[in-house]
Amino acid sequence: MRPRSLKRRPTRWSKAGRSTTSSPWIRAKRSDCRPPEVTANTYSYLVRLDINDTSKIVGDLAESWTVSDDGLTYTFKLKPDTKFASGNPVTAEDVAYSIGSVVKLDKSPAFILTQFGLTGDNVTEKAKATDAGTFTFTVDKAYAPSFVLNCLTATVGAVVDKKLVLEHVAAVTPSAEYKYDNDFGNEWLKTGYAGSGAFKLREWRANEVVVMERNDNYYGEKTPLARVIYRHMKESSGQRLALEAGDIDVARNLEPGDFDAVSKNADLATTNAPKGTVYYFSLNQKNANLAKPEVAEAFKYLVDYDAIGSTLIKGIGDIHQTFLPKGVLGELSENPYKLDVAKAKELLAKAGLADGFSVTMDVRNTQPITGIAESIQQTLAQANIKMEIIPGDGKQTLTKYRNRTHDIYIGQWGQDYFDPNSNAETFTVNPDNSDEGKNKTLAWRNTWDVPKEWTEESKAALLEKDATKRA
Repeated sequence: MRPRSLKRRPTRWSKAGRSTTSSPWIRAKRSDCRPPEVTANTYSYLVRLDINDTSKIVGDLAESWTVSDDGLTYTFKLKPDTKFASGNPVTAEDVAYSIGSVVKLDKSPAFILTQFGLTGDNVTEKAKATDAGTFTFTVDKAYAPSFVLNCLTATVGAVVDKKLVLEHVAAVTPSAEYKYDNDFGNEWLKTGYAGSGAFKLREWRANEVVVMERNDNYYGEKTPLARVIYRHMKESSGQRLALEAGDIDVARNLEPGDFDAVSKNADLATTNAPKGTVYYFSLNQKNANLAKPEVAEAFKYLVDYDAIGSTLIKGIGDIHQTFLPKGVLGELSENPYKLDVAKAKELLAKAGLADGFSVTMDVRNTQPITGIAESIQQTLAQANIKMEIIPGDGKQTLTKYRNRTHDIYIGQWGQDYFDPNSNAETFTVNPDNSDEGKNKTLAWRNTWDVPKEWTEESKAALLEKDATKRA
C-alpha cells in the first residue's frame, strides 16, 4: 500500500495546507504527532486497512492469506524479494520475531495480540515461520476473521528487521516479572529504526521534530516526497501564522476560528476525513441521581448539538451519537437526540427530580472541551440542573475518572485497534463492577453494571464470521 503521506487512516480532525504533490520535500506540523502515525509510514505490516474503504483489509507484506477450516490458523504468504531499509531481506522469521517480541515484552499494547491466547511461553509455536516466505498465526478461538486481521493492522503488527535489531538488544537481568535476558531492542527502537515502510525514520526528538526520508528499498510505489519534517507547534494560532507565511506546508488540528480564517484564504486549501476518535459524556452511576435511567435520558436532551456543531467543533468534528465512529464496521449514522428542554423536564419529573439537582463535571482545560462544558452548563441550567465545572489538566481529570470519583467527565476515546470490538468492549462490557474490578473498561469507570445480554452480544460478535451479521 502506498504511504499516506501526511494523511492518516480516518481522521476526524481537519487539516489545512498548501498543495504538496509536487514538492521534493514537505514541512509539516502536528501538535500531537503520535507513534502510530509515524510507524504506519515507516514500517510494513502483514496486512493494512484499505485507506479508501476501511471496512476492507489489503495485503502489505502478505501477498495472500488463508484461514484453516477450524478458524484457528491463519497462513500468510509473503511477497517475494521485499527488503528492509537496511537492505536485509524481509522473511517470515522477521514477522515471527516481531510478534514474539511484542508478546514477551508484554507492554500495554501487547493485549491486542495476547487476547488471542498468546503468551511468552507459547508464542514461538503460535506465531512462527514455516519457511522463509510463510508465516502462521494460531489463535485460541474461531474468531471473526475481520477481528483477527484488523488487530494485525495495529502498531503491534509492525514488522522489524530482526538482524538489525539483534545488533542493538540490551542485556536485562531476569526477574519474577520479566524472565528474559534481553529487551528485544525495545530501548533502541524508541528512537532507532528497523523498518521497511515507504519512509525511513531519520530523526525523532520528543516535543521538537520528527524527520522521515524516502525509503528507496520500499517494495511498492515510491513516494514522490523525498523528506517529511514534522515540527512540534502547540498553539493553533502559531500554526496558522506559520502556514500563512509559508514557513510550513501543512497545519493540522487547527481550532475552529483559525480553521475558518484559513478556509477563506484563496492561497490555501483544506481537507478533512473521519477519525476513529469520539468525545463522550460519562455519568458516574455512584451518583444516585445520575444512576436513574430517566436522568441519563434527560441529559441527552439537554445538549445543544446544533450550536456545538456549528461553532465549537466546526471544521474539526461532527455530531455522532453512537459509540462506533464513522468508517468502522457496524457504525450507525442516525442522530436521534436534539436539544429539547421540555422533554428533559418530563423525564426529570418522572425520576422525582422536577426541582433539579447539583452536580460537578471534571473538564480538561483545553479547547474544544472547555467550550463544550460551558455549553452543557448553560443548557442543563434550563432544566434546573446546576453543574459546577471543575477544570484540571489531563492527568488530574483522568486520574479522578479512573478512580471512579467523578460525577460527570468529558472523555475522548480513540480505538486501540481499528475493529468495532475495541469500542464495543470498553463501552458495553463490565464483568466486575466492584471497585476491585480488574477489567477497567469505560463502563467500569462509570460504575455501570451493564445488562448481561448486551455484554453477551458484544462477545458473540467476536465469533461471527459473516461480516453482515457481525455488523
